[in-house]
Amino acid sequence: MDKSLYVMIIEKGKTYNKLTKAVIERHVANIKRLDDSEILEICGVFKSYPGVAGMYIIRANSYEDAEEICKKEPLVLEGYATYKLKEFIVANRDSNYLL
Repeated sequence: MDKSLYVMIIEKGKTYNKLTKAVIERHVANIKRLDDSEILEICGVFKSYPGVAGMYIIRANSYEDAEEICKKEPLVLEGYATYKLKEFIVANRDSNYLL
């Protein structure tokens, strides 16, 4: 069975503006770990969206597995951010655009 895609929207918490270099380094190390494990499909930051830091699109076997991945994100784990998680279904030629 193919893994499903999930979108993790990372929302800035009240202490987000107090991020340190060390926290950012742990965040980037997590991104690299997810990428090396072929869990990370893509990630990036949002420009001009107040309160939203960025997002991951990840591959996981289930919503619960995806949520465990989100909870381990250092920005979330250390209280600098929260997240919203949604399953993402790709509409493309391979899926006949979900018809």
